[in-house]
Amino acid sequence: MNRNALCREIIETARAFEPAGLGVLTSGNVSARWADGFLITPSGVPYAELTEDDIVELDPAGNSVAGRLKPSSEWRLHAAVYAAQAEAGAVVHVHSPWATALACTRRGIPAFHYLVARAGGDSIRCADYATFGSEELARNAVAALAGRRACLLANHGMIAVGDALRTALDLAREVEELAKQYLLSRLAGDPVLLDEAEMRVNLEKFKTYGRQD
Repeated sequence: MNRNALCREIIETARAFEPAGLGVLTSGNVSARWADGFLITPSGVPYAELTEDDIVELDPAGNSVAGRLKPSSEWRLHAAVYAAQAEAGAVVHVHSPWATALACTRRGIPAFHYLVARAGGDSIRCADYATFGSEELARNAVAALAGRRACLLANHGMIAVGDALRTALDLAREVEELAKQYLLSRLAGDPVLLDEAEMRVNLEKFKTYGRQD
């Protein structure tokens, strides 16, 4: 894929947030690994107005390589994920309502449903709170993502990581649905959690789950 095509895919991913119920207006941000660094949505531009030229290219340290606009205020978060996870090809960060509501209680999502394993572990952790755009937030997110592909961000939102933009977006949608189901199950009573042995089985099954080309 060439650079312009990847920029278009980043824009399409960002524009999918609102129809998918993952955010409104300019909330959230999207990036994809490119060359030695990454491409990321700019700060404060409505997604409907984005063009390929608006996408900002940064090096691993966050220095601007190309682009006329400021990068998303959360560029440190994206840079930290790429540095920590060599397999990460794309990062989606959203302020989706159910995941954010749960994150505001500073709780993660435990093994109440086998699909929690889609995020790579037997839970989806909630990263400790830190101010948006800060190095501390980036460090906290990386810690919560250890061995995982998604986490909540306390009093903030959620982040999902994939090998490509489509898989990162799909995982964000999955985590949002799981957050909704978990909150609803708590309203109904105390959800019964799956034990470690069962989650290990589910984690193993997901290694070969889905379309195999």
